[in-house]
Amino acid sequence: MGFLARIHPENPQQKQLESIAKILQDGGVAIIPTDTVYAMACSSASVKGLDKMTKIKGRDFGNAKFSFVFEDLSQLSAYTKQFDTATYKLLKRALPGPYTFIMESSNSLSKLFKNKKKTIGIRVPHNKITRQLAQLVGAPLAVTSFHIDDDILEYSTNAELIFEEMKDLVDVVIDGGVCTLTPSTIIDLTGNSPEVIREGLGSLDVLN
Repeated sequence: MGFLARIHPENPQQKQLESIAKILQDGGVAIIPTDTVYAMACSSASVKGLDKMTKIKGRDFGNAKFSFVFEDLSQLSAYTKQFDTATYKLLKRALPGPYTFIMESSNSLSKLFKNKKKTIGIRVPHNKITRQLAQLVGAPLAVTSFHIDDDILEYSTNAELIFEEMKDLVDVVIDGGVCTLTPSTIIDLTGNSPEVIREGLGSLDVLN
């Protein structure tokens, strides 16, 4: 059974984050706050964690839909193919923020997902807890919706209610305060020009 960890959203308790980071490094799964909705997360460097999370979702590992949460943009080159200056400027305008950018993935990510992962969803949320957790884990966090059914769009904003739903499936639920009901804006950068896949919390003004 998992546990509920209450962490201050503006001044996260370092020792608690370190303990949770160790759980994720060891293959655990957590529910974390973001700048949009609560999400399920594991270390992208842990095959055990990725496998556990996909089983919770009832998905095949190679076809699982994850986004990857980074502390900042400095690690992107290890996970994406080379991109141009215009793309970098767009990322700098939008991040940290409530956006998911779809980009072409590097060969290393494709190998992890048995050559089925050709793209990667990039997130750098405006949330101190999540970004510090990614820094402590030492690898991007693989994240997905915590609902078993991806068709459910009403994400709970209350960590205690999420804990009651998920406590037997995940290792920890982080209560980082109230999140929104609105998911991130998804923008595809794999084509000749940015394509809006889903308009969410992030303003489309970043494209101008």
